Amino acid sequence: MEPYVYDAKVLNRMKRVEGQIRAIIRMMEEGKECRDVVTQLSAARSALDRASTIIVAKNLEQCIITAQEDGEDTSETVEEAIKMLMKR
Repeated sequence: MEPYVYDAKVLNRMKRVEGQIRAIIRMMEEGKECRDVVTQLSAARSALDRASTIIVAKNLEQCIITAQEDGEDTSETVEEAIKMLMKR
């Protein structure tokens, strides 16, 4: 199987999450209000969830195309993707 190539949009998304995490750490070090920290944690988690969904969807798309080109059944690939999304 070929290695998955992550597109620039997903990488940029992850870099934004990295910035959010750094900001959260800074907020904690500065003793910011719990409510503000938790709000930012929730935003970071949502951003990670969105990135995960995009990665799974793009990977699923490529796996299905490859499986169809090889004349393989795609139902197992779809089930695996659904399980990955359900773990979140």
